[in-house]
Amino acid sequence: MDDLPPSLVLEILNRLADSADLARCRVASKSLNVLSREVRSVNLFCSLDRYLKSRAVETRLLVMPFKVILKSLMNDFVALDSVSIGVEKSLGRISYEHDDVEDWSDDLFLTDVGFAREWLPAIGRGLTSLSIVDFWVQSCWRQSKILALITLCCGNLQELELKNAWLSVDGLNRLNSLKCLTLEFIRLDDEDLSEVNYNFPHLEILNLIGVGGLNEPKIHLSHLKTCRWTVSNAPVSLSICAPSLSKLELKCVKPKSLIIQTPMLSDFHFCLQDASGLQVNEFPCLRKLQLHFPCLYSLITTFSSARTIKELTLNTMQRAESVESVKLCLDTLFEIFPNLSFLKLGPGVLSEAETCYQAEGLDGRIGMRDLKKLHASLETYKIELKLPFIIPILEKCTDSLDMELLIYRNADSHLAGGIMSKRAVNHPRPKWRWELWKEGLKEPWAKGHLSCQV
Repeated sequence: MDDLPPSLVLEILNRLADSADLARCRVASKSLNVLSREVRSVNLFCSLDRYLKSRAVETRLLVMPFKVILKSLMNDFVALDSVSIGVEKSLGRISYEHDDVEDWSDDLFLTDVGFAREWLPAIGRGLTSLSIVDFWVQSCWRQSKILALITLCCGNLQELELKNAWLSVDGLNRLNSLKCLTLEFIRLDDEDLSEVNYNFPHLEILNLIGVGGLNEPKIHLSHLKTCRWTVSNAPVSLSICAPSLSKLELKCVKPKSLIIQTPMLSDFHFCLQDASGLQVNEFPCLRKLQLHFPCLYSLITTFSSARTIKELTLNTMQRAESVESVKLCLDTLFEIFPNLSFLKLGPGVLSEAETCYQAEGLDGRIGMRDLKKLHASLETYKIELKLPFIIPILEKCTDSLDMELLIYRNADSHLAGGIMSKRAVNHPRPKWRWELWKEGLKEPWAKGHLSCQV
């Protein structure tokens, strides 16, 4: 390493994902120790193993406090533009899986403004990215005013991420440089988000995941382009006014009022537990839509005629067996979305459509001439029972249709392969593929078994 050009060594050090490795490099070589002071990023996270050792009677005196290590690192580097500190995910799960955990320490209370004052003012002006993942067990009952300190010291900050903390908005300063803000599992003392709107006016990306303390929140940001918002059942009304927003992922329970004023929206992921009484505004630029609801029929009919949408993904939530609902029909689906080129039907949706088909069939109104890809999940392992419904769909499609079926993992793979191969011969024009899926997987469209592609 001593023979390498200093610029190349510095580039290598900057690419280290864990600053603990950087500390080891500093001990190994004098030249590395000197060059390390010029690295531009710090990434250091407390592991579960370290935390457990710091609590155990026989080892806790041997473990250096995490805040001492962090402070030493920050004071050693003179050119930092990115800082990412916190607890690892394995440690974070303690907060939610073990409610009886008691920890009166503050060594992992990383949004502690007193601690932050010991290192942030010295490096804040050069920072463009800052991420702090707090330890909820120690932070949930301690209010932090770190936001005010950040807006005071970090005038050039572009990306800010804060997780697992209780944040005050007292004393905020306007931070015009900030483009991306992520708040995850945060108790925020800003009921209507007015302080966020005013003090971060140039946000282009906003992620609010599990943010509590809100009451009638309103997002009013003229430069916002991407927003991900997961809302609890507490707010009775939600409002999003963002004239430049192009992508929105919104997950909520049952707000009494939902206002979405986003004329440039083109990609919309929408998850709602109860769509009764919902009215959907026109989205003239909408091209991609993903819906996740207990009763899809009651939702898609609120869209009136959505002729601009080209890609549609539908998923259903589990609901009580006693709840009666109108089943989703493919005829209705293609009347509302007549220009689809891609359609993905999640587990349960195809079963609803099949129930409707058995009662009404598929008539000539179904508009599948523009459909290029059809992806569907089968909940049953009795694949042969679904084919009388699938084949009529294929007969209404064009020659270029790409058909992909996700088959329940308990299905007989040999039987599935045989049936698919046989049907590929009888209906050679669509491209046939099948894969196995497992219930509960975050992304069921995993790589699986390819039986036939014609």
